[in-house]
Amino acid sequence: MKAMNETVKTQLAHRTIREFTDEKIPEEIFETLMEVARRTASSTGMQASSIIRVTDPELKKEIAKVCNQEYVGRATELLIFIVDQYRNWNIAKEKGCHEESIRDMDRFFSAFTDACITAQNVVNAAESFGLGTVYLGSILNDSEKICELLELPELTFPVIGLGIGYPNQEPQLKPRMDMKFRVFENKYKPMTNYVEKLKDYDAEMRTYYDLRDANRRVDSFTNQVVTMLKNVNPKRQEILNVVKKQGFDLKVYDE
Repeated sequence: MKAMNETVKTQLAHRTIREFTDEKIPEEIFETLMEVARRTASSTGMQASSIIRVTDPELKKEIAKVCNQEYVGRATELLIFIVDQYRNWNIAKEKGCHEESIRDMDRFFSAFTDACITAQNVVNAAESFGLGTVYLGSILNDSEKICELLELPELTFPVIGLGIGYPNQEPQLKPRMDMKFRVFENKYKPMTNYVEKLKDYDAEMRTYYDLRDANRRVDSFTNQVVTMLKNVNPKRQEILNVVKKQGFDLKVYDE
């Protein structure tokens, strides 16, 4: 029997919620979520990520256009988690330090990771209060536009969006592949014949209904892999150009 407590039960029951009721989230709960964000682990304690709370309905609609997901504009709470080395850069300058290392990829990815960890911590806390959540990686469909909409200064970058609210739908629990394909001991374990090995998971996925198109079941996982690789967004392929435009030094060298 697996070890279990209320926190784990909530995490194992995680579902993506895209439609929310009109009920507002009490401010004290939102403040608690922000306190959870504040207490989240941070690389070397630099706290180099920030959150944009989007409350302007028109701004929500503009972000929804970038996401190509109309429901984003209806999220009760819409949060954008960002890389934020701008603050520490200005702290350093005020202290007479002008080190350009603030722009390097080490600082960028440390802050990027901080933002991801913070978002997940907020999700765990929100779901413990009975709220639903939806991650919005789709804000990166046009990261430059998001930077413009949110007036992000240099040394910042959007990482992930998060919609939060009281659920107005009850989706199925989405099937996941067996962890033997994802957990290895001491070193990576390449496999052969993945499609054959994943046939049971493919069959399970075909029984799942995604509420974005509730009238039909989804395709097999292995077919989805192919479909996603064919579904190319040029702006997402060129995302490092926006990272560079935001003032970070990619330090990429030709061989």
